[in-house]
Amino acid sequence: MFPSSLQHWDEKCFSLVHVDMANPAFDLTMPFVRNPYCWAPVYLFVLIFMWQRYKTKGLIWCLFFILCFGFADFISASIIKPYVSRLRPCNDENLQAIIRPLVHCGSGFSFPSTHASNHFALSFFIIFTIARKNSLVILLCLLWAILVCFAQVYVGVHYPIDVAAGALLGILIAKFNASYFQLRCQL
Repeated sequence: MFPSSLQHWDEKCFSLVHVDMANPAFDLTMPFVRNPYCWAPVYLFVLIFMWQRYKTKGLIWCLFFILCFGFADFISASIIKPYVSRLRPCNDENLQAIIRPLVHCGSGFSFPSTHASNHFALSFFIIFTIARKNSLVILLCLLWAILVCFAQVYVGVHYPIDVAAGALLGILIAKFNASYFQLRCQL
C-alpha cells in the first residue's frame, strides 16, 4: 500500500525514535504515557471541570467532547485501519532485529494511530472551543497530544506516518465537532 521509498523513510524515522533515542527514562515513562491510567484521569478532570464551570452548557460541551473521541476512535480503528491493513512495526518481520518489546504489540493494524486520532481530536476540540485565546492551554494541549504520539512510536507500535495521519484525522474531527458545537452553543 505504501510506496517503497515512503516505507523506507518511515522505517528510518521509526528507528531514530525507537532505537536511537532509547534510554532508561523513556523506557519507563513512555509505556505509561500511552496507558489509560495516565490519560483517563486528565480527561475526567476536564469533563468535571466543564460541567461544574458551565453547568448545562458545560454538559453539552462534555457530550461533544465525548463524541469527538467516539468519532475519532471509530473512524480510525473500524474504518481506515481494516481498509489499509498496515502491519505494526513490532509485527513487521523486517524490523524484528531492532524491535525493543516495551509493551504488548497487539495484533491490530497500524495506520492510522487511533491513540493519535483520539488525543488530537480531544486536544484540538479543547483548543477550538475553550482555549482559543489562552496560549498556555493551547501549548499544554499540543504538548500532551504530541507526547502521546511520540510514545506510540517510541514503544514500537506505530510508525511516524501512522501518528501523523492519526493526528490529522483527529484535528479534522475536532474542527467538525467544534464548528457544530459553536453553532448550537457558545460558552
